[in-house]
Amino acid sequence: MSSDLANQSVLERASRIRLLLMDVDGVLTDGRLFNVPDANGKMVETKGFDSQDGIALQWLEWHGIHTGVISGRVSPATEERARQVKMRYVYQGHIEKIPILQEIQKASGIPSAEIAYAGDDLTDIVIMRRVGLAIATANARAEVKRAAHYVTDASGGRGAIREVAELLLRAHGRWADILKKYEVE
Repeated sequence: MSSDLANQSVLERASRIRLLLMDVDGVLTDGRLFNVPDANGKMVETKGFDSQDGIALQWLEWHGIHTGVISGRVSPATEERARQVKMRYVYQGHIEKIPILQEIQKASGIPSAEIAYAGDDLTDIVIMRRVGLAIATANARAEVKRAAHYVTDASGGRGAIREVAELLLRAHGRWADILKKYEVE
């Protein structure tokens, strides 16, 4: 398939998306985990999130594209980030992700063809094969990239989700609204 046809196919898929789900580590973050002491000296895990990803996730919600995470790890940092960016679906501690996808679909009424999923590792492929737009981050495993309809130029935690949000907003004809809101010419 030519690059132009591939790009058109991705845009067509993106134009139907009403829900963006994603993994956390390696997608919303660069995958590194930091253990730091709390006030009592107990070690707690934290991670870094990209601020441009954060605002873009809010833009999606403003324009009717809901967001959520399905993560194998449980992290208070993820819970807080999801709250900050107003994610609708937050599932942690789930390595087996298909039942969670099915639960979200049942609760939302959104069919598979209208869901996008961004992942970076092998546990994400099973979801990517079941959604309308499968996305791999630039830092994803080769197997994940092969399963994707779209591979970001940016790595996880370094603007990959901002890139995805812009793709979705462009495909929905809403990117110009964002530019206008911020007086970008």
